[in-house]
Amino acid sequence: MATVRADGLPLAYDRAGAGPLLVLLHGAGDDARAWTPQLDALADVFTVVAWDEPGTGRSGDLPAAFTLADYAHCLAALVRSLRLGPAHVAGLSWGGTVALEFYRHHPDLVRTLVLADTYAGWKGSLPTEEVAARVAGVRRMLDAPPTGSPAIAVPGLFAGAPPAPYVPLLDAMAAAARPDTLRAQLALMAEADQRDLLPTVSVPALLLWGEQDVRSPLTVARQFQAAIPEAELVVVPGAGHLSNLERPEDFNRAVRDFCRRHS
Repeated sequence: MATVRADGLPLAYDRAGAGPLLVLLHGAGDDARAWTPQLDALADVFTVVAWDEPGTGRSGDLPAAFTLADYAHCLAALVRSLRLGPAHVAGLSWGGTVALEFYRHHPDLVRTLVLADTYAGWKGSLPTEEVAARVAGVRRMLDAPPTGSPAIAVPGLFAGAPPAPYVPLLDAMAAAARPDTLRAQLALMAEADQRDLLPTVSVPALLLWGEQDVRSPLTVARQFQAAIPEAELVVVPGAGHLSNLERPEDFNRAVRDFCRRHS
């Protein structure tokens, strides 16, 4: 583990390997451990960095009134501190929304974008009634006492049952999630609409989607593909929303091939 400070906020991250910089941005409710199948597997080609975003894992608590732009500026502080030039930036789910906001504010620090099972914000990708239902569902989950395994608390994360090797990891991350952070992320995600940003993306972009993702279905991937100039779409067969955990070999192969072509 290493740390860097962004405007006084401590940010923790894991680092492995050497080569072009590949930064991994996890989803809401997770932390850097969500990238366990990628961190070492891709370190043969890249300097792989997986951060605990503000308010998660080993990083400091989320400051009051934190915005998507603030996430982007914290990530910029981390990338600049590494002194490895523009980065391949890969974000999954909420992490993809953060990656897009990072590109909006700091395009000079982005070599490529890998957007996996993500959204242009919920408002920018989902019907209004679906956004309202998700907000209500997450609020109920946060207000209810925990029951059973947190790994299956959110339906639709996987095409099938959660992959057995990662259930303890999923449970550990869910148990460590901070309710105040999740409430703040929920508000930001519900209101985020990045559709204006997509046509302006001028770096190579890979869209990496689980074939059976019901959280961010392939219709969202097609919206991204239509809006981002020359974006490439790779569909991960037999995978749901957390395609990096459900089909890590397919996921890693797509990321490695794409980023090597654009390094």
